[in-house]
Amino acid sequence: MGNFQLYFEMIGAVAFAVSGAALGIRKEMDLFGVAMMGMTTAVGGGILRDVMLGQTPPAALRDPMQALVAIAVSVLVFYIWRRKADIHNKYAEAVLLVADSIGLGIFSAHGAAIAIQAGCGANWFLVLFLGTVTGVGGGVLRDVCCMERPYIFTKHIYACASLAGAAVCRALWPLGTGLAMLAGCGVTVAL
Repeated sequence: MGNFQLYFEMIGAVAFAVSGAALGIRKEMDLFGVAMMGMTTAVGGGILRDVMLGQTPPAALRDPMQALVAIAVSVLVFYIWRRKADIHNKYAEAVLLVADSIGLGIFSAHGAAIAIQAGCGANWFLVLFLGTVTGVGGGVLRDVCCMERPYIFTKHIYACASLAGAAVCRALWPLGTGLAMLAGCGVTVAL
């Protein structure tokens, strides 16, 4: 995996960690719970994708850098949020939406890219499915752990935006990895 994909993935991990930590805080979890929600959101979709591709152990377990970054970001969010209690009430939904949108865009495109690089590029259905699973999987796991109805079942555009981003990434793949992933991410975030 090139440096671009590594940095792209880390930005997504940070965004999803913020999203997971924000929901954990809203659910009044302790530090451990908040850190686990951040990590689960950041690496859950990728783990599901890797298992479906038969890549075991999943990349997030072979190289735990993404999980460790997600835990560190979640701890930071926990302590910042506690110091600024008024932020929790005013901006919780906005922070969750923005962070979730960025993470969804990045991981939908990244999941499609991993599927293509694993030799699935000719099978559009599989690429789109794995891109979407990578994008929404961590959030579904987060929501279930927080006893919330998963976003993909209540925010209709959420899974469709992920699917659209994965499709754009696949369609533009012949033009270059970076362009395809950035365009796929941009379409998802915009939707």
